[in-house]
Amino acid sequence: MSTISANDLKTKGVSAIEQALQEQPEATVSVRGQVKYVVMSHAQYQHLRECELEAALAESRADIETGRFVKETVARHIQRINRMNKAVA
Repeated sequence: MSTISANDLKTKGVSAIEQALQEQPEATVSVRGQVKYVVMSHAQYQHLRECELEAALAESRADIETGRFVKETVARHIQRINRMNKAVA
């Protein structure tokens, strides 16, 4: 993964990001020698978001198939959450 220094970002601006993203889909931004941020194109970001949503959907489907869910009214749900919060506190 390409790394852009904060100084390069400051002096070159968006062109530093564009150059780094020509080689790879993501690049890191380092501040004082430590990686602090990751930059990517909007298309790459959208792809990652879709992957996250697909994974969440697969997890939910697996929970339903194995019976790991609760079917209840909103009022009962709130009561259950309140009981859980009291037990943790």
